[in-house]
Amino acid sequence: MTSAKKRIWGWFFFDWASQPYNTLLITFIFGPYINDLLGDGSAAQAAWGYGIGFAGLFIAVLAPFLGVIADKAGGRMRFIALFSVMYFLGAWGLWYAAPDNFNLTLVMISFAIGMIGMEFATIFTNAMLPDLGTEAEIGRISGSGWAFGYVGGLIALIIMLLLLAEGPNGKTLIGISPIFGLDAAAREGTRSVGPLTAVWYAVFMVPFFLWVREPARAKGLGVVTAAKSAWPALKVSLRALPRQRSLFAHLGSSMFYRDALNGMYVFGGIYAAGVLQWSVVNVGIFGILASITGAVFAWLGGKADSRFGPKPVIAVCVLVLTLVAIGVVTISKTSVFGLTVAEGSALPDIGFYIMGAVIGAAGGALQSASRTMTVYQAHPDKITEVFGLYALSGKATSFIAPLSIGIVTDITGSQQLGIAPLIGLFIIGLILLLWVKPKGDRT
Repeated sequence: MTSAKKRIWGWFFFDWASQPYNTLLITFIFGPYINDLLGDGSAAQAAWGYGIGFAGLFIAVLAPFLGVIADKAGGRMRFIALFSVMYFLGAWGLWYAAPDNFNLTLVMISFAIGMIGMEFATIFTNAMLPDLGTEAEIGRISGSGWAFGYVGGLIALIIMLLLLAEGPNGKTLIGISPIFGLDAAAREGTRSVGPLTAVWYAVFMVPFFLWVREPARAKGLGVVTAAKSAWPALKVSLRALPRQRSLFAHLGSSMFYRDALNGMYVFGGIYAAGVLQWSVVNVGIFGILASITGAVFAWLGGKADSRFGPKPVIAVCVLVLTLVAIGVVTISKTSVFGLTVAEGSALPDIGFYIMGAVIGAAGGALQSASRTMTVYQAHPDKITEVFGLYALSGKATSFIAPLSIGIVTDITGSQQLGIAPLIGLFIIGLILLLWVKPKGDRT
């Protein structure tokens, strides 16, 4: 394997290593577990929304500063190493969410630490994308990396479902007790999702740190000096943003549609557990479908991105997800797409499985194309800063989806109506996309 290919594959391994935090913890295993512990779908959805929303606010505040510091000081790898430690510790801490000694506050703090570590590490790995290939190649590289990450998340999910996560009968999906002698009565099989996610990350980040090398650059400022100058430099960039209309529109558009997409991922499992009374195993099967379609369409989306550019890919995906959000709100145990179904009908479950597959497909392609679009909008000397702003735009309103879902769910007492704010967020993102130039302000 040539050095260039090794760097690309090493970079792919960050997506592979980090994806289980999204797949296992945020969406398909730990979220529904919280629902089980609280015993009230609406209460779980509200608590999950508040916890993730406040973590998003923290990420939004610090992300742009980190981007500026990294561009001025260089040495992205040391930042990635630091935030990897946060990822590991936060994920591992979820093991202690025992049913007989459950402290929601401490669990959400641990979850937030890991989530913050993942998001901050992602800023620096995304900023490496332009160094991996030509402008014509980065769409395909981004899509392949995202697809590789989905495959990693899928394999981790299958391991969890087959060998560890216990259903209501205390058995895993294949009818065995959780391996390693884990106590099903104490939910140790499901709680092991925290250590599994942590160890998975630690093991599969090894190729990243061995194979990825940053291109040689002029020696940057010291970290302390860069940090002191970060705020003045960031103020200049923020003031200039409105004059960079395409970048400004891209950040605004992605701010809303990514928030809505994350809302789907974050609440999909809890929604299914509460509205359709799915078990963790049922939600896991839903996750397998979404991960398979996510991997396939992230890869296909990368090819479409390289051929047509990222903007058409983004537009199609956001439109599809808007329709899916409308469809999800209409699915319950007694109705599908607004039509009443007989008691015990399998149609609500089938409908939600289909929605999950479409969310995975459109979400995978959308996130990959958005990453490529950010590269097109950025000045090469400020790539990490722009990805910091991209993280800011992804988190500046990241509290809107979870908090609005939490608030609407609280007010209405309905998980179905609680999901409705996502529809408006997708529509706003689609409208703002009209002002985004395919090649940025350079054209």
